[in-house]
Amino acid sequence: MHIVASIPSPDVNGFDIGPLRVNFYGLAIALGVIAAIWLATRRFEQRGGDPKTIERASIIAVVTGIVGARIGYVITHPQARESVFDALRIWDGGLAFFGGLLAGGIAMIWVMRREGANIADVADSVAPAVPLAQAIGRWGNYFNQELFGRPTDLPWGLEIGENNRPQEYLDSATFHPTFLYESLLNLIVVGIILWVEKRFKPAPGSLFTVYLVLYGIVRFLMELLRTDTTYRLAGLSRNGWIAILVAIGGTVAYIIMQRRVRTTS
Repeated sequence: MHIVASIPSPDVNGFDIGPLRVNFYGLAIALGVIAAIWLATRRFEQRGGDPKTIERASIIAVVTGIVGARIGYVITHPQARESVFDALRIWDGGLAFFGGLLAGGIAMIWVMRREGANIADVADSVAPAVPLAQAIGRWGNYFNQELFGRPTDLPWGLEIGENNRPQEYLDSATFHPTFLYESLLNLIVVGIILWVEKRFKPAPGSLFTVYLVLYGIVRFLMELLRTDTTYRLAGLSRNGWIAILVAIGGTVAYIIMQRRVRTTS
């Protein structure tokens, strides 16, 4: 394979502050969370909601979501179940996003209902915030040299060290940087959600279904490139099938919500 140019992978994945080890993976996720909470809080306040309420709910949802994401990863990856310590090694990567989205979403709804908040306003507020967090957080995978795609000789191919390459691709030096693709596509998702909100004035709460449709499509496309899946059905990964269901479910939910608004107006 003749390589014209490539994206180098970093030599380190963190730094030390005294006895404390800071991993870039965790730092990227933290920055994504901070950005998402800021955006969701700002949007919720614009809708007349209490910003402190959604801040508290967001923090609880994030913690719950990370736990759910890790549980989802451990369940589907046998190597993460070899010991209790392995199951807790979140700093080395290994978060199942759909598990985190489900757990975090349930926690957010539960807290906000207890606070008496308008759930439709909450859904619309967080709709662009979630893909913003993903766009930033995906850079953690870059520093861990993980979640890359198939080998490629494209100029933006990502260099991966031999110890991080799949066994079947040990002779390949560069791979599709799916972390970068997903990061950029998630930024586009943010833009589309904001455009839909301004252009079409969708039904209250339906912006989150727009996110589900768009991210379902993005994730499906990424799963066609990725090679790190442990299970496949009809050639498609588990997350690929989940992405299809999420996109279809989001589409159905969006249509139903629009029809309800039309019939009640």
